[in-house]
Amino acid sequence: MKKIYQSLIIAGMAFSSFTLIGCQDFLTEDPKGQMVVDNFFQTKGDLDKSLNAMYGILANAMYANNAIGFDAVRGDDISTHPASNKQPIREVDSYDVSDNNTWVDELWTRRWEVVKAANFIIENAGRTPVEKEYVDATLGQAYYWRAYSYYYLVTTWGRVPMVLKDAVEYNMPLAEVEDIYDLIVKDLNNAENMLPDNYVNEPYARNGINIAVNKASAKATLSYVYMTMAGWPLNLGTEYYKLAAQKAKEVIDGVKNGTWNYRLLDEYKQVYSMEWNDKNPEVLLGLHYSLASGALTNAVVCDFMQDMAYGGGWEDTHGEIKFWKEFPEGPRKEASYFPKIILQSEAKQGTLRDWWEDPNPQSPRACLAPCFMKKVEGLNGTEFDYTNPAALSFEGEKQHQVIRLSEVYCWYAEAVGRAKLGGADKSEAVRVLNEVRNRADGKNSNIYSISMSDEELAEAAYNEHGWEVGGYYWANIATRARDMFRMNRLKDHFEYRKNNPQVEVAPGIFVCESIPVTGVWDDSKMYFPYPARDVANNPNLKH
Repeated sequence: MKKIYQSLIIAGMAFSSFTLIGCQDFLTEDPKGQMVVDNFFQTKGDLDKSLNAMYGILANAMYANNAIGFDAVRGDDISTHPASNKQPIREVDSYDVSDNNTWVDELWTRRWEVVKAANFIIENAGRTPVEKEYVDATLGQAYYWRAYSYYYLVTTWGRVPMVLKDAVEYNMPLAEVEDIYDLIVKDLNNAENMLPDNYVNEPYARNGINIAVNKASAKATLSYVYMTMAGWPLNLGTEYYKLAAQKAKEVIDGVKNGTWNYRLLDEYKQVYSMEWNDKNPEVLLGLHYSLASGALTNAVVCDFMQDMAYGGGWEDTHGEIKFWKEFPEGPRKEASYFPKIILQSEAKQGTLRDWWEDPNPQSPRACLAPCFMKKVEGLNGTEFDYTNPAALSFEGEKQHQVIRLSEVYCWYAEAVGRAKLGGADKSEAVRVLNEVRNRADGKNSNIYSISMSDEELAEAAYNEHGWEVGGYYWANIATRARDMFRMNRLKDHFEYRKNNPQVEVAPGIFVCESIPVTGVWDDSKMYFPYPARDVANNPNLKH
């Protein structure tokens, strides 16, 4: 367990480095890693510094995909390169993750750093002698991010230690999954009750949007957590789908009555655009990066092929073929994937090709697959143009979106269907789901109707959410893989990938996935193994 506690100590030190700007004496580490805070949390400025430190740790914990999100490769929307240096991701894609996987170690460590930062605030901020409203807003944000981190931990590893104090304790026991969910719900309820509806002043508000977590994002997160509790592994069923629908409806009603100034953008291509990057009214919660401040994300070239132009992608991830094939045609698909690609070998000519084309059979491409375009951005914060083969920087400033309003619409519709609520709820669910699909189609198609069965409504919403977020795993609380996890459908995808059928991607053109999947399914594959370094030091992780 030593690795957990090393990371908690490191987080405390990182916390100090962020908050010591302009005030060198108020936080120190004793030899055991505890922080002396007697002279801190005395003013509003101290509360602000503690939050700035936590958000700094969050940004650092989510800036790269080895630190956040690559667990999403378990889903049916994302795969990776068959060779190169992608072994840590290939293990996830093939459902055969080893306990010495270095990326898993990083993923684990970063989550505990966030827990440490949140615990520091939760344990100490309440004694600050300032207005209760200000203290509550600080505590609410800490409770939220602790809940977020534990949700990540419990859906990725299952049973984990429950660290609730700003202290280092070795050899901690593992908490039961249901107890961890109880903590998550309790923390989110605290956040919901303590957080304001909206922020007014920077840095918590900017360009008319909330930058920091607020009451609406806490409600939305509770909705999705309840959806997960309704499904695998707790299988709490109908009552929790009702709770999920209730929380999502509170967000929807708050948008309708003007409590929150959220709305769907008019066109899907705007959702991940640089135009709306720092003022996106659809994003309930995001993590912001800035080229100007040097706080960067390295997401720009992660999700397209190494043999493509634009300087070549890292190909950490690309799209799975069947998901691409079944993705409804229209503006949403065109904005989600590269509609055409340019290969490095043809960059000078700027030849646009379909992703499945292999122009030189004597030197075949390593992998043929569709590529998501959501995290790509042009140089210096400009829009990306897939028809321009100019090289990109691997660093950028696109925000990492945690929750969008369209997702809340999908969660509400799915929960209404699975809870069989009917009546006014069903009518509203159909309405908001049509809003999502109409934008995706670029027309008022209104393909969903009140005549749908409850199961049809739930599955339509499940699918729409998958298409809304497909390929997007950077801090998103509800990736396609987590949807499949809670519905216990990862095992179905495992079997599909074992068979690896050819998919007809164009008339007479058949392509299959390049990563083999073998073995026999068991539910241990639903989770990652604990990192070997921790297992070696804590016998509780060996069971």
